[in-house]
Amino acid sequence: MEAEPPLYPMAGAAGPQGDEDRLRVPDGPEAPVSGDQEREGQGSPVGRGGPGGSGHRGAWVRGAIAGASGMRGPQLDELVGAYPNYNEEEEERRYYRRKRLGVLKNVLAASAGGMLTYGVYLGLLQMQLILHYDETYREVKYGNMGLPDIDSKMLMGINVTPIAALLYTPVLIRFFGTKWMMFLAVGIYALFVSTNYWERYYTLVPSAVALGMAIVPLWASMGNYITRMAQKYHEYSHYKEQDGQGLKQRPPRGSHAPYLLVFQAIFYSFFHLSFACAQLPMIYFLNHYLYDLNHTLYNVQSCGTNSHGILSGFNKTVLRTLPRSGNLIVVESVLMAVAFLAMLLVLGLCGAAYRPTEEIDLRSVGWGNIFQLPFKHVRDYRLRHLVPFFIYSGFEVLFACTGIALGYGVCSVGLERLAYLLVAYSLGASAASLLGLLGLWLPRPVPLVAGAGVHLLLTFVLFFWAPVPRVLQHSWILYVAAALWGVGSALNKTGLSTLLGILYEDKERQDFIFTIYHWWQAVAIFTVYLGLSLPMKAKLAVLLVTLVAAAVSYLRMEQKLRRGVAPRQPRIPRPQHKVRGYRYLEEDNSDESDAEGEHGDGAEEEAPPAGPRPGPELAGLGRRPCPYEQAQGGDGPEEQ
Repeated sequence: MEAEPPLYPMAGAAGPQGDEDRLRVPDGPEAPVSGDQEREGQGSPVGRGGPGGSGHRGAWVRGAIAGASGMRGPQLDELVGAYPNYNEEEEERRYYRRKRLGVLKNVLAASAGGMLTYGVYLGLLQMQLILHYDETYREVKYGNMGLPDIDSKMLMGINVTPIAALLYTPVLIRFFGTKWMMFLAVGIYALFVSTNYWERYYTLVPSAVALGMAIVPLWASMGNYITRMAQKYHEYSHYKEQDGQGLKQRPPRGSHAPYLLVFQAIFYSFFHLSFACAQLPMIYFLNHYLYDLNHTLYNVQSCGTNSHGILSGFNKTVLRTLPRSGNLIVVESVLMAVAFLAMLLVLGLCGAAYRPTEEIDLRSVGWGNIFQLPFKHVRDYRLRHLVPFFIYSGFEVLFACTGIALGYGVCSVGLERLAYLLVAYSLGASAASLLGLLGLWLPRPVPLVAGAGVHLLLTFVLFFWAPVPRVLQHSWILYVAAALWGVGSALNKTGLSTLLGILYEDKERQDFIFTIYHWWQAVAIFTVYLGLSLPMKAKLAVLLVTLVAAAVSYLRMEQKLRRGVAPRQPRIPRPQHKVRGYRYLEEDNSDESDAEGEHGDGAEEEAPPAGPRPGPELAGLGRRPCPYEQAQGGDGPEEQ
């Protein structure tokens, strides 16, 4: 039989003058293309011999590259072949090193973002309350607008709103994702800062309520984020650990604990610096306008353990001269810029805590289950034993700001030294957060019990100490007490967050656990807000009883764990993968219909009877191939 001539000149032909085209295909007479061939696609490059046909696509592409570049065989192998100096093991090591550096970048960015956010919030709130406390400032600037009433409602919005956070925090974290929840909460803090440009009831109170709603979601997502970064760092550090079949094996429980302890120490060393950052507006701006202690403490009769409420007898005028509005706007603009920088840090430098498919799985357990699971975790005896510590954690941080700083500090040495007392607390807490690294070598209960011991000793001392107003000889004792209280606070916060990350390392539970922890903290802070007018001895007694109960309950929990008592944890439902808008490429057919899925989940079906199939299946035979089938090179059911 006579050989069939080429149907079409190949792409890149030299033209009618050349004997050989650029793909080294000799020229030949063109065969006429019939109408049937044109309709069937045989007379085009997409037909039998072109790049779109089902033939030798790889050879055609190889020939096209060689023809376009004029390369011979050895030259082509050198271009597209394996790189001779390629070291797969070295490239893998570099890849996971970059991943680990990315995790460290995430931890540092989240820590710096949290520090700047709380520094701006606390600094602005402190400056705002001092300005609004002064009678002359209120009358000259705002007349009869009622700033004290606005401030009381603003504080109520900040402290009361988090009580409802247990109802919505897990839903928000699962809906937005951990990183985006952090970004949204930091944005709400920035919104609170921006409303102080125009201090009115309809700006301050709604922004305070929004901020109160964001407190627990921010802290829960922060704790979850740091824990996930520790788990990812462990995964990237032990990427070579495989089982017998060459697959990655599940890491043993608690294996990420050293990384978690380091990351929590870094996070809280940054966070406690926020108290020092918050004093910068006070030191560099507001202190220049304050009266000295002889004026502000003129009517103060008792301090410390003999005091009642907050600064009883404190002078109603604390500002020697009123700050200019232009200077206030400059300070608030700087704070607003720092809050915006914190938003950019979280948005631009913090990576995702979960992979996209993991995020989908976390949402796919059902919103009703997500709402219920925080309440169901109360069954776990470990959480029940830790609740007193959660409550004490909220008590002690607010006692440092109101009890030690105001009841003992400002009451005796004046308002102008408030900033330096809080700086001492901040530096002591930040340095002591790094002491949590001793947990790498010491038993697990040591940091928490040591922090509780420091606070227990200080509480006993404060219970019997009443500093004399307007006497500066004992001021060094106040700075030492503030720094030591910061040491106990740091050991408490670092130890609790690390303990929760170790006990609950399943990624499906972490947001629930940290929500419960910070919700109890918010309840404790609300309780302190309600009891601000109590005598100092009553506050110290409540603090002492809560601390002892927390330490005893925690040691009881550790004893149960050593005995091997199994905790009762609620079952996390399996993700429902049939969610509109998402496709999974798994072993089973992710594109199957509902009817096919029901048959596939059951037992093996009987063979269908011979004969024509029902209408819906016949209709399915004539469908167009889906993109996945086209990518595989087939034409769908039409080929069969």
